[in-house]
Amino acid sequence: MPAMSGLVAVPYVFVPGSRLRSAARLVLCAAVSWYLCLWWGTSATPVPAALPAVLILREDVYAWPRLGWERLAGVVVGVVLSTVLLHWVTDPAWSFPLVLLCGCAGMYWLGRPGSPNQQVLITALMVYATAVPGYPLARLEESLVGIAVVVLLGPLLWPPDPYRSAAEGLDGYRIAVRELLAGITGGLERGAEAVGAVVAAAALPERAGFWLRPQASRDAFDRAAAGRSLLRRRRAGRAPEGLDGRLVLATRTALTLQYFTQELRDRTRHGSCGAPTGPAAGGPHDPALCALVPMVRVTADALDAALVGRDFAELLDRARALDLAHRRAHPRRHDAVLRAGLHLTHEALADHLRRRGAASSGPGHGDPDGGEPTRSDRPPA
Repeated sequence: MPAMSGLVAVPYVFVPGSRLRSAARLVLCAAVSWYLCLWWGTSATPVPAALPAVLILREDVYAWPRLGWERLAGVVVGVVLSTVLLHWVTDPAWSFPLVLLCGCAGMYWLGRPGSPNQQVLITALMVYATAVPGYPLARLEESLVGIAVVVLLGPLLWPPDPYRSAAEGLDGYRIAVRELLAGITGGLERGAEAVGAVVAAAALPERAGFWLRPQASRDAFDRAAAGRSLLRRRRAGRAPEGLDGRLVLATRTALTLQYFTQELRDRTRHGSCGAPTGPAAGGPHDPALCALVPMVRVTADALDAALVGRDFAELLDRARALDLAHRRAHPRRHDAVLRAGLHLTHEALADHLRRRGAASSGPGHGDPDGGEPTRSDRPPA
C-alpha cells in the first residue's frame, strides 16, 4: 500500500493452532470422502472425491456452502459439455478446440466477477482426456460425495468461534494503532524525517493490514450475531459485553486515522517539527506540526482506553480541548485539513460514549441524543 493509497486485504484473523486445525480438518474430510467412494465402488482411485477438501475448505466457514455449490455446478456443466461434444464431434481436430472454447465460456458464465469457475474447464478436459466408459458419471458421483462431506462434516471439526476471532482482531488493531501513534508523537518531537519514516513503515503491505482488521472482525461478529453459523458450539458463547460497539468504533477510527497518517506524511515532506534551524530541521519550521504532539498523545490514550472498555471521558475532554486550542492557534485551511483525521476520531469517540451511556441507562432513562449533554458532549472550554 504505497503512500497509504490502497488497502491490503486481511480478511481473517488467525489464532494460535489455526493452521494445525485447518490441516487436520482437510485430511479428515479428504480421507472420509475417499473411503466413502471406495465403499460405494465408484472407482479404485476416487481422486475427485478428495479434491473438494483441498479446494473448498477455507478459514471462512461461511464460504463453504457457496464454494461447494459453485464446484458442483462446474462439475455438472463440464461433464455434460464434454460428453455431448464427444458424442457429436468425434474428430479430435475439432472436438478438442470445441471443448476448450466451450469450457472457457462456461467457466466465465458460471463464475463471479473476477473469479471464474475453473472447475468447468478442468472437468471438461479431464473427461475428454479419460476415454474410459463410465468415467463421467464416476467423476460426478465422487465430486458430489466430496462436496457433501466438506459441507456437512467440515463444520463439525473444530468450528470457529466468531466472537473470539472478533475480539482478537480488535485487540490486534488496538495494539497496532497505539504503536503507530506512539511512533508518530516520538517522530514529531525528533523531526519531520522521523515522522516520515514511521508513517512510511506503517504503509508497507506487510504491516498496513491492521487497517482492515476492524472490518474483518466486525464481519465475523455480525455473522455470529445473525445466527448464520453452520453449527452452534456445544456451549453457545455470548459476545463479550460492549464488543459490538467497540468494533464499530474501531471500524470508524481505522478510516479517520488512516486519513490522518496520509495527511501527516504529505505535510512532513514540506515542513519540520524539529529545531527551526540546524541538522534536526527537515524543512521549514512548521509550528502546527509541533503543536500536534500533545493532541496525538491524548487521542491515542483515549482511543486505547475506549477499545479496551475503560472510561475515557476525561481523556476525550482533554483531546477536544487540545483540538480547539490548535484550531485557534493555527486557523489556516491546511492546518484544518491536517487535524481533520484527529477531529473525526474525537467525534467517533464521542458517539461511542453516547451509545455506551444509552446502553447503560437502558430504556426509560432518557434520550442520549436529547436533553442535557454529557460532559464529553459539551464544547471544550
